[in-house]
Amino acid sequence: MTGSLRIDTCHQRDVYHIHAVDEITQWDIAVCVPAISEAYLKPALELLLEQFPFIIFNFHSDRGSEFINKVVAGILDKLLINQTKSRSRHCNDNALIESKNGSILRKNMGYFHINKGLVGEVNEFYLTLFNPYLNFHRPCGFVTEIRKDEKGRERKVYGQYTTPYEKLKEVVKQQNRNFLKQGITFADLDKIAYSQSDNEFAKIMREKQNELFNKNTLLEHSLSIG
Repeated sequence: MTGSLRIDTCHQRDVYHIHAVDEITQWDIAVCVPAISEAYLKPALELLLEQFPFIIFNFHSDRGSEFINKVVAGILDKLLINQTKSRSRHCNDNALIESKNGSILRKNMGYFHINKGLVGEVNEFYLTLFNPYLNFHRPCGFVTEIRKDEKGRERKVYGQYTTPYEKLKEVVKQQNRNFLKQGITFADLDKIAYSQSDNEFAKIMREKQNELFNKNTLLEHSLSIG
């Protein structure tokens, strides 16, 4: 069943990326904040949760104070979302989002300094291009079989590669249940997914990303000489 999220923060010098992925469909959403504080965290989490088209029932994080606090508890309680957390010193409990931090955020956003003044533009980029690209146009690998070798070790076979959106449609069809939020239909989502080809959308996304990176470079340069 869709709707169980794995969530983590990814620090990039002066900004933080809050990153969440659905366990079943790998639906992937990122938002950006200039600091981890109540003033920024509440609207950022509300924006993040709003972007998932299906009902969320669980929110799983590590034991960091950015997620274990009254602000997050209040948001989740209001939305009737259960909260679970990883065991101390067991990073593999949240392995899915940890791996996505590397393969998604670090691979695309890098490690360089992002100026806090661009947080609004980064979020606009995430909302309009990057998150739609991840969910409607970028294939993910899904486990289709788990084999055991002669020593009893499990080997996962990634036999399916498809986008999170296509996986969502597949899960809904298999379980014969509609997990979409009220007011959202597959007809609406199809317009987003199929209005452009994967390559066309990726090209637009990369062009905007380069503009954002160039603006960040110019801003950093002007501050260094100012």
